[in-house]
Amino acid sequence: MGGGAGAHHEGPAPTPRPTKAQRAAIARRRANGVELRLAGPDPLTVGRKLAADPAVNTDRVAYPCGYGHELYSRGRPSPDDETLIRSVNRDVGAALEHRISSSQDDTEEPRALHEARLDRLFMVAYRKAVRDGELPAIDRALRIMERQDKLRGISLPPRVEITGQDGGPIEVEVTADELARLIAITDPAGAGGQE
Repeated sequence: MGGGAGAHHEGPAPTPRPTKAQRAAIARRRANGVELRLAGPDPLTVGRKLAADPAVNTDRVAYPCGYGHELYSRGRPSPDDETLIRSVNRDVGAALEHRISSSQDDTEEPRALHEARLDRLFMVAYRKAVRDGELPAIDRALRIMERQDKLRGISLPPRVEITGQDGGPIEVEVTADELARLIAITDPAGAGGQE
């Protein structure tokens, strides 16, 4: 029953897969990380806010499945600042990448972050506009929608077609010399053979 050479493993035991509750807590941590980054704090501040070790955590609490939870649960030292920064950047990047891939959009992470901020601002203005019916809130919601549309490429400038009299073609008179000069400007190699 498989007592061959591959049965014995040297080195540290493999890390067990997170439980369903741990995966939910990690997803919550990632969502909180994105929310904090949207609000503007730098990755180190976010990492300390979401650290598992109360000695590192800015709220002095043991954040569930927070950064360094695997170390904290074993009584080992918490991650250093550089590791916290890398962890936050990895989490935020993964969360934004998931958001991008789920919307089938090829935008970059900063664009997705900007889009999420606009969405958040819009919801505040929209709620105020709908609930209170305040004209300034309605105007603000419409302006945010315009910015979202531009960012997403929804509001493209209208296509303009220039036509001649009665919608017909515009007639342009060009002499052979002018045509040769225009060709020389746009394609110098093509004009060399014409003399």
